[in-house]
Amino acid sequence: MISRILKFGSLFFLFVLIVGASAYLTLTLMIKSEDTVVVPDLSGKNIVYVLELLTDLGLNTKVKGSEYSADVPENNVIFQEPEPGAEIKKGRDVRIIISKGAKSILMPNLRGLSLRPAQIILEENSLRRGEISSTYSKIRKDEIIAQVPCQGTMITRGECVNLLVSMGIRPRAYKMPDLIGLTLNSAITMIESIDLVLGEIKTQFHKGKPLNTVVAQELLSGCCVTQGRAVNIVINRKFVKKGHNYLNESQGAGLFRYRLKDGFLKRHIRVRVNSFGLSVDLFDDFMKPGEEIWLLIPGQNDATVFLYEDGELLKTLVYDAG
Repeated sequence: MISRILKFGSLFFLFVLIVGASAYLTLTLMIKSEDTVVVPDLSGKNIVYVLELLTDLGLNTKVKGSEYSADVPENNVIFQEPEPGAEIKKGRDVRIIISKGAKSILMPNLRGLSLRPAQIILEENSLRRGEISSTYSKIRKDEIIAQVPCQGTMITRGECVNLLVSMGIRPRAYKMPDLIGLTLNSAITMIESIDLVLGEIKTQFHKGKPLNTVVAQELLSGCCVTQGRAVNIVINRKFVKKGHNYLNESQGAGLFRYRLKDGFLKRHIRVRVNSFGLSVDLFDDFMKPGEEIWLLIPGQNDATVFLYEDGELLKTLVYDAG
């Protein structure tokens, strides 16, 4: 009787042991299968795709560096650790090395571009901007005329690229005319006729010379000047007491008045003030025949007022601050 009980107890203990061991192994395998993943093959894959794939698998991406590769395109994986097929736990790191592309590339074409887009292309190809030279050309201003190395040649990444940039069409050159002895109106007309710009107007008194004529000019007659150059002149005028001015207006400001002649067509009127070499338009618009404008001229500094009608200089008035 006792032997039967012992035998039954042994069988029961053995059954419990087997069931427990099976449950333990099953649970362990389930837990292990949930905590581990198989590392995929990342070689040749784009870095963006690799980041998304490893994130979905619960793995971390660690970039160890980058190397040049003639076989693997830029920003693609050329090496990984652990190797493809290895089982690792979730949350572990997968280390990769990214391709910088081929070390030698074909030189891109930069001709016709401005410096900003050309710089972007150079940076995208790991090239550096070298010396920049400029010259006059029929090509539009600030566009690249030539490059060294030339388009299509093999160049190593990191090298410098020298550029030749257009300064636009060469300005016309003129022989500076002699302005001495001319009235202010005549001098301005001559200056503008050869595409020069009136600069600063100064005054000095020379007793033996006619009043209100040019007695000195900054650019001497006969020298070569390019269009757009400013010309400063000196007018022979007597010094006046404070408050007196050629416009014969109130102290502190001058009143400029102009009435367009009668007729049928509108005229383009422009009134410009020059003071200390700076020119400002006080009025620039079309006027009807018989219409009149009144403008206040600041009286703190000497000023010269120019009246243009349809682009033609009609008169010049001078205001002395005193």
